[in-house]
Parts: sequence; structure tokens; C-alpha cells
Amino acid sequence: MIFSLGGIKLYRHSILTALWKQLRPRQWVKNFLVFAALLFSFEFYHIEALGQSIFGFIVFCFTASSIYILNDYRDREADRHHPEKKHRPMASGALPVSIALLTGGILLFTGLLSSFLVNKLFFAIVLIYFTMNVLYSIWLKHVVIIDIMIIAAGFVLRAISGAVIIEVPFTPWFLLCIMLLSLFLAIGKRRHELSLALEYSSNSHRKVLGDYTLPLLDQMTSIVTASTIVSYAVFTFTSGNTVHLMWTIPFVIYGMFRYLYLVHVKGKGGAPEKLLFEDKHILITVLLYAIAVVLIFTIFE
Repeated sequence: MIFSLGGIKLYRHSILTALWKQLRPRQWVKNFLVFAALLFSFEFYHIEALGQSIFGFIVFCFTASSIYILNDYRDREADRHHPEKKHRPMASGALPVSIALLTGGILLFTGLLSSFLVNKLFFAIVLIYFTMNVLYSIWLKHVVIIDIMIIAAGFVLRAISGAVIIEVPFTPWFLLCIMLLSLFLAIGKRRHELSLALEYSSNSHRKVLGDYTLPLLDQMTSIVTASTIVSYAVFTFTSGNTVHLMWTIPFVIYGMFRYLYLVHVKGKGGAPEKLLFEDKHILITVLLYAIAVVLIFTIFE
């Protein structure tokens, strides 16, 4: 009987561990884009605006995790044949499908209801984000080029929602920078996936990868990299805050070049959110960039 009780406790612990892994908390780093408007509008000194941004971040974490659950549920059979994705909770069998789907439903309902009660426009953006990702999971991820653009659109919606929730305006150049940087990361992700597919010669990878080639993705990367740097440079001069934001341009250039180095030389890039924590150079660059922006606004605003 003691052994049985211990077995139940161990089972519950393993389920909770698998469920936490299924929520993909590491990927919540993408949702920090919600704070971009707070940072560049210099509203982070206001407690109310900070609280609203934190609320927006939590809602996107809930919504994103429900989408991850849905995606993994649909892809669980294919993931079992993938060299890395076979370790995902549902694909490996560590997490019962019923528990995963119930958790996803609760998270989605909580996120949508709370956002509707707080800010109707923010709710509309979250709903669009969820709908777009469902369409991506069902269909759009199989459409060449559109699949990459949908990933980028998700980042843009996060940035827009961050401005909407604290009710501050955003500039077209700001959104353009977010879109181009998101395309940069999405293309790097596809390149990593294609490299794996070519290396393992497996038919279990994304079907859309068959429509891509490494030279095509490399050319896309070159175009987007140059466009991102130029767009950000223009944004620093036209943001309406201070031209001294131009001193942050080197951080952006180094961060992008470092990411290209990791993708092309180290064979990484399949999970951009992991690189932020695993690569000290990128992590330090992001922290220095944030500190520089705060100091610039504090000194010259």
C-alpha cells in the first residue's frame, strides 16, 4: 500500500512536469514584445501602464500555450519520427492527451475572457492571433512563404497589442522593424529545419520544407537582414522621442550577425527562444540594448 501511494505521487509529479514542459515556458520569451511599446513610449515609470503590460504578457502566454498544445496534439504522430520533437510530452506519451487538451481549453478561456473584460480592442487582437495560429496549424504552415509570414505576423500582433493595452500610439517604422526582425528569425528557423531534413533524409519533416532550398532561404536572409538594419536606423531618427536612439544601432547589428553566425556556422536556429538563454553573447547584447534604451530616454528625454 505504501508503494502504491508512492507510485501515485510519483505519477502525479511526472504528469505535472510533462504538463509544464508542454506549456513551453521558454517560448514565452517571445511575448516580451508586449513590453516594447511600454519601453519606447517611456511609460515604464507608470505603475498602471506597467501592470497593464504585465497583464497583456500573461494573456499572450496563456493563449500561446493553448496553441502549442493544439499544435502538438495535431502533430504528435509526425513528431514521434523527428530527431528532436519526439521528446515532446504528447509525442513521447509522457502527457495524456486528455489532460493536455483540458489544460489548453482552460488557458484559452481564461485569457480570452479576461482580455475581453479589460480591453475590447486588445481582446480582438488576441482573438485574431489565436485564429491565425489555428489556421496556420491546420493549413497555412503547408503554404510556402506564407508560413514564414504568418510567424512574423504573430510577433507584429504582440507588439501592436502592447501599445493597445497601454493606449499609446505606435509608428509604422516600429511595426516594420518588428515584422522584418520576425521574418529574420522565422527564416533562420526554417533553414535549420531544412538542414535537419536534408541531413536525416526523412519524410517525416514538414511537407513545406520540400518547397524550400538553402540558397533561397539564404537569399531571403540577406534581404531581410539588410532591410531590418536600415528600417531600425530610420526608426531611431523618426520615432518622435530622441535621435540619440541611434546609439543602439550597433547592438542590433551585432545581435543579428551573431544569430547568423549561430545559424550558418554552429547549425543552430531551430528554436530562437532557446538561443536567447543559451548563447551568452546574444543574452548580454539584449540586456545591454534594454539598458541603453532606458538610459537614453532618462538622460535625453
